[in-house]
Amino acid sequence: MLMNYEEVKQIYIQVTDRSDRYDVKGKTMPYTSANGHMFSQLNKDAQLGIRLSKEDGEQFKKEYDADVFKSYGAVMKGYVLIPESMLSDIELLSSFMDKAHEYVMSLEPK
Repeated sequence: MLMNYEEVKQIYIQVTDRSDRYDVKGKTMPYTSANGHMFSQLNKDAQLGIRLSKEDGEQFKKEYDADVFKSYGAVMKGYVLIPESMLSDIELLSSFMDKAHEYVMSLEPK
């Protein structure tokens, strides 16, 4: 069953509310960023993508049969698409959001 935009947005907010290190920004295109780098985004197609290191991203794609994340038709480099089946596991999703945050904090600030 495909979730609609508002359902996925509420899950996204629920996940980000679990951390005091980041918040959802953006009114029309929700995203998170830290250290000058965006690390998660909800696209207009109600798909959630997170940015991981190359190694973590490849492992995530294999382990969860995930694809690359696209926004407005463009592949977002370094992002993986969160499978809809994972959206019901707030704990697991939160752990990957934290991993994405840790990754961008390791990058040179913009």
